[in-house]
Amino acid sequence: MKNVILVGMPACGKSTIGVVLAKTMNKGFVDTDILIQQAESRTLQEIIDQEGNDYFHHVEERVLLDFDGEDYVVATGGSAIYFDRAMDKFKEKGVVVYIKVTLDTILERLNNIRSRGVTLEKGQTIADLYEQRIPLYQKHADVVIEADGLSVEEVVEKMIELV
Repeated sequence: MKNVILVGMPACGKSTIGVVLAKTMNKGFVDTDILIQQAESRTLQEIIDQEGNDYFHHVEERVLLDFDGEDYVVATGGSAIYFDRAMDKFKEKGVVVYIKVTLDTILERLNNIRSRGVTLEKGQTIADLYEQRIPLYQKHADVVIEADGLSVEEVVEKMIELV
């Protein structure tokens, strides 16, 4: 069976939706942020604070490329779309679903940006990051789900219809 790969901005709901989708579709569930933390034996934020964004992205790409599961729902980190080889591999083994929400929704939900493991460059805002990443999410997505104003269950229903 194919994997369902969830991409989108931090706080768009990938992990929460992913767990419910996996249960509903009788698939395994993997959160690549947790795989990164396990590989490094520290939190995402600790990796970024201690080693920097470049090192974090190197580890993230390695973890994404190393993932070889089948029949999983995979919640990726928000920056997974920077790695074309990893995204191409995911597309070969499944369907990539972009959970699209507005910047306002992200800002409303993202109250712990400094502890969440989001890779911001010096002086970069969430709005800047949003503008930078949106074209990449759209480029890699097989399916786009407009999730604003929908419950987790409604998003899962839409996904099941479309994948």
